[in-house]
Amino acid sequence: MVIGSAVLLLVDTGSHVKTLHIFGATGSIGSSTLAVVTKNKNLFSLETVTANSNAEKLAQIAIEYKAKHAVIADEKQFDVLKKALSGTNITYAAGRAAIKEAASRPADMMMAAITGIAGLPSVYEYLKQGKRLLLANKESMVTAGDLMKRRARESGAEIIPVDSEHNGVFQCFEEQNRDKVSRIILTASGGPFYETPANELQNVTVEQALKHPNWSMGAKISVDSATMMNKALEVIEAAYLFDLPPAQVDVLVHRQSIIHALVEYNDGSLLAHMGMPDMQTAIAHAMAYPARLNEGGKRIDITALAKLTLVPPDTLRFPSVKLAYHALGQGSEACIALNAANEAAVGAFLQKTLSFQAITRTVEKTLEKADNHAICSPDEVLDYHHHYEKKAQEIWKSF
Repeated sequence: MVIGSAVLLLVDTGSHVKTLHIFGATGSIGSSTLAVVTKNKNLFSLETVTANSNAEKLAQIAIEYKAKHAVIADEKQFDVLKKALSGTNITYAAGRAAIKEAASRPADMMMAAITGIAGLPSVYEYLKQGKRLLLANKESMVTAGDLMKRRARESGAEIIPVDSEHNGVFQCFEEQNRDKVSRIILTASGGPFYETPANELQNVTVEQALKHPNWSMGAKISVDSATMMNKALEVIEAAYLFDLPPAQVDVLVHRQSIIHALVEYNDGSLLAHMGMPDMQTAIAHAMAYPARLNEGGKRIDITALAKLTLVPPDTLRFPSVKLAYHALGQGSEACIALNAANEAAVGAFLQKTLSFQAITRTVEKTLEKADNHAICSPDEVLDYHHHYEKKAQEIWKSF
């Protein structure tokens, strides 16, 4: 009864406006979050917005949504941000340290949408507040899962996943029946090249890799989807998020991207989360949980779904998923090595200095060099990450 009345208050009256940080406001997830805010203006107000280098767009967002604070990571863009926000009451800053500092500003929730390992310091800092973390930055959980879960337990913070697959698992996962869960299943679209002949993958271009068949995403995650490394990262993320052994996290290729995740129970029940490939749906759920917003993502026309297919991944042509299980079995340092090598290799591919197929080869070879040291702090995570980025560069230069 208490939860029910809380839901009515949140959705019907909007009597308590929730304050929100958006870290990574100019990217794909940031844009989808702003779209949800626009549809539910009486429920959310922006506290802080950040971006990597697009100062003009960041300033436009801050002004339009009446944010109190704006931070640009690229210090070279400080003057652009300053000029754009002159005459407003919006405070502003620049630099990586300022991004982390902004995460200590009070807010009811934070959308963590910074791409890559760069998102870890701000995510870890915000968890100290004991509030709600809306986690889109999977790399922070991949590289520092134990540290993040420990800090959340200590502060009482909630971590609500925003990735469509993990959000789907979250909605189907019955915590009171945790010991009755036999496995969770994450679905993968397979990316743009899943049916491409193996002999043609060597010639894949950046432009081709960025054309995802179902989702509208940023450059890095689009390439990760094309190599299926995104699913590898999500396997690691899921194991940490839901405290499951790797053997209970499965992957199936689902080309239609309608079923996002499934949870199987020991009694034979299989709960599936379905939705259109629209990030606003998962974002709206995470922002309102345990309530439901009246406006979120696109709705499915269930009668128009002619066929839904689910098949095991082709790990011979796309071995990335196998690497995730290897890393989880080896430990935290291996997970850091996997992520570091992938970020470095994808960056080189986007700069057109590394071939598409060399991305996964680089990750595989880097993973072979991973040790198993205890990781005790985010600073150590970043140090090891930098170490394995350099290792990855040495490796691909030998190809």
